[in-house]
Amino acid sequence: MPFAVRTVTYQQNKMLNICDADLVGRTLTKSDFTLNISRSYFAERIIEREEAEKLLKTSSIINMVGKETISLSVKMGIGSSKGVKEIDGVPFLLVFKF
Repeated sequence: MPFAVRTVTYQQNKMLNICDADLVGRTLTKSDFTLNISRSYFAERIIEREEAEKLLKTSSIINMVGKETISLSVKMGIGSSKGVKEIDGVPFLLVFKF
């Protein structure tokens, strides 16, 4: 399963935006909240699982969207399934490692 990623350095921390690649371009809505999974925010490039694992390990701030992405991060011990929320049936999770 490919992953779409974009990394940014924010206040000397590595921020990772990562999602299941097949979600790019979708807009998710729940009540008055909208999450746009845009190419510019999430899809600087497409990577495979091995590189996704490395980025998840080395990032301090992580924005994750998608079943495969969150499953991988929880299996790695990054984030908890208790923190996962859903919009339009698609899970998302934010993690801060400080």
